[in-house]
Amino acid sequence: MELENQFRYLVGGYYGVSLMDDYPLKEYILKDIENYIRDFIEINPIDNFNYEEEALMVKDTVSERVKLQDALLVLNKMNGPMDLVFLIKQRLKKYTNK
Repeated sequence: MELENQFRYLVGGYYGVSLMDDYPLKEYILKDIENYIRDFIEINPIDNFNYEEEALMVKDTVSERVKLQDALLVLNKMNGPMDLVFLIKQRLKKYTNK
């Protein structure tokens, strides 16, 4: 079950970064995350697990807030750019001020 959850948060992080339209290098980071996910799948194959279906489920059902939080986890794990991390944290503040 642990590997499934790791895959879900990686995909959630991908979609979280995809929400950051104001970040000019977003496409490069998305490609890096995509490669990271592909490496994860290759190293940790999960039996009887439909990756595409699960990724679509994350895309459609996980809230924007959780996707952004997942993006912070993924960027931390990948040593992503700090300016993007700050932009995501700034965007997350709108959820805490409600």
